[in-house]
Amino acid sequence: MIRIALISLIALAACDEQAGDTVTRFSPDYQGVETSLLDGDLVQFDVTMTGARNERDVDAYAECAAAQYALIRGYGFARHLRTNMNEKGGVWSADAVYTISSSLPRGLDTIDAEVVVANCAENGIPTV
Repeated sequence: MIRIALISLIALAACDEQAGDTVTRFSPDYQGVETSLLDGDLVQFDVTMTGARNERDVDAYAECAAAQYALIRGYGFARHLRTNMNEKGGVWSADAVYTISSSLPRGLDTIDAEVVVANCAENGIPTV
C-alpha cells in the first residue's frame, strides 16, 4: 500500500513539472491610437490592439497615450474619467477619456505624465 502511494505521488510530481514547463509569451500588437479633443482639457483616446492578456493591457496602452499627449500639449498631469472596453475575435479596443492639466488634478485616478511615459518606454508600450 505504501509503495502504491509513493508511486502515485511521484507520478503527480511529474505532472506538475510538465505543467510548469509551459510558457506563454506576452506578444502584444499595438495597432494605433486616435486622439480627439472633446472640449478644452477633455481628450478621448481610441486604442486598438491584439495579443492583450486582459483589460489591464488595453488600459495601460490608453494611459500611455494620454500621458504622452499631456506632455506634447505642455501639461504634466492627466486624470482618467472613463474607459469603454470591447474585445471581439482577439481584437481589443477601448475609448478612454482623460482630462489633462498643468497641476495635479483632484481625484483618485490621476497620473504624472512624465513618470507614466517613462514607465511605458520601459515596458515597450508605445505612446502617441
